[in-house]
Amino acid sequence: MVEPTESRPTPLGIYDRPSQPYITAIEVIALALSVLWLAGAAVFFLTLGPADSPTYGAGEGSLEGLRFIMTMLAIFMPVAMIWVAATAARASKVMREESHRLQGAIDAIRQAYVAQAQSRGAVMDQSVAKKLDEIAAAQKKTETALATFHSSRDAGTVRPPEPAPPPPGAEEQVALPLGTRAEDMTPPLSRADFIRAMNFPETAEDLDGFAALRKALKDRHASQLIRASQDVLTLLSQDGIYMDDLRPDMARPEIWRKFAAGQRGRPVAALGGVRDRSSLALTAGRMRQDPIFRDAVHHFLRKFDQMFTEFADAASDSEISELADTRTARAFMLLGRVAGTFD
Repeated sequence: MVEPTESRPTPLGIYDRPSQPYITAIEVIALALSVLWLAGAAVFFLTLGPADSPTYGAGEGSLEGLRFIMTMLAIFMPVAMIWVAATAARASKVMREESHRLQGAIDAIRQAYVAQAQSRGAVMDQSVAKKLDEIAAAQKKTETALATFHSSRDAGTVRPPEPAPPPPGAEEQVALPLGTRAEDMTPPLSRADFIRAMNFPETAEDLDGFAALRKALKDRHASQLIRASQDVLTLLSQDGIYMDDLRPDMARPEIWRKFAAGQRGRPVAALGGVRDRSSLALTAGRMRQDPIFRDAVHHFLRKFDQMFTEFADAASDSEISELADTRTARAFMLLGRVAGTFD
């Protein structure tokens, strides 16, 4: 005799098909009803003797076969109906149990996916925060070195001779000392570096990306947009939404220029080219339920609007297309469509 082996659980441990018993309460009830009906039929026909049976006369022989068939139908048809009902009841019970197990498995998969997305978002948030801290520390060191350089240069420079007094009658002018800040000595941010910074570094080895990001963080307007973009990208990653996974429909540069000129609604509706339904649904739900996320989104949309208005004045069509393909621009397409900017 072979011993039954235990069923090995699935990785989820939920959608394990239990072994169905061969005889359940449904079969017991059906069997009892069948025995009861057959016993009643036997008592009825055994009690009904030949004297009680009706007389058919001359045609009795020809109707004997029909009488036998009707008798068998009267006896066994209810039994067959009982077992048909029992089979249907057991199938319905099995389907309900399968439905409950399948729903439990789907819920477990959804919870595992959300937990995995949150863990990925936390890891990404920590790595991005670490990189930004390193950039801020490097920027602080650079500003300190510049301040030291200027102070040492001023101390070691020979004071030029005082100018001669102005001739009589000339208007006297007072020389006002002007302080020079490190931001004033920073060269203006190029459009190529700005576009590269809006996409953020691709990997930890992306030296060009980090260099462009450091330059952009020294610019006051660009740094505000970068921090707003980093905030919304981190919040979106908590729901498993990543800009690299989106494939939006790219709008033409002239539509972007219409947006920079202040047009809204249908003329610029093509800017909301994100068609991923799950990302749109998750973002819309987060906008309704999370006030912190909603404030971060509105702040980011305002900064992007202000930045792009200045950027589009001097940018070429190719530069606008490159900017539209960055992670920051994709976040603007997604969040702008959810917020109704393009309606």
